[in-house]
Amino acid sequence: MNPIPTDQLITALNWRYATKAFDPDRKIPDDQWAALEQSLLLTPSSFGLQPWEFIVVTDPSVREQLVEHSWNQRQVVDASHLLVIAAKTDVDEAYIDKFLNRTESIRNAPGTTGGFRDMMVGFVNAMDERGKVNWAKLQTYIALGQFMSSCALLGIDACPMEGFVAEQYDSILGLTERGLTTAVLCPAGYRADSDKYASLAKIRFEPEEMISRV
Repeated sequence: MNPIPTDQLITALNWRYATKAFDPDRKIPDDQWAALEQSLLLTPSSFGLQPWEFIVVTDPSVREQLVEHSWNQRQVVDASHLLVIAAKTDVDEAYIDKFLNRTESIRNAPGTTGGFRDMMVGFVNAMDERGKVNWAKLQTYIALGQFMSSCALLGIDACPMEGFVAEQYDSILGLTERGLTTAVLCPAGYRADSDKYASLAKIRFEPEEMISRV
């Protein structure tokens, strides 16, 4: 692996912003979107359990339905792609076993995950159902951060969104019956020339106020 220069990283992160207006005529090339999907799949998670699913909403009529449940924010329609990150609501022993079976298969190490299983089952069973969902939702933000950073490095705009009605998203996308609930959205595409927020200076506190050393 050849690391990118540090200035390239900082330039990309300074360039990105929460895009308020997307150009509806510009689409992300297929190869770049495929890379972004891979970045989602490569997201780290607690125990590696990946308690989420990524829904790419491409149907224009479905996206139009979602606008009124997104505080009428047009990004969900105008962006090239709409990513919905959903948290699993049914992480249980069966799901853990599915993950461990895959682990043993990929690593060609059958019968080696018993201790790991006991630890994960103990962790999951110590939470009530609400606690499990909250834990899974927090995990989805790791994927969101990875996705946004990957977008920035590819010169693709994105907008993380919590302004939506999860119950309506779950209903329209048929998530509830699949053991999922909408956690966060991230439309991605290219900024419109009319988006005034693209040229505004970033507002961040001074480093000494935000970073401490022990």
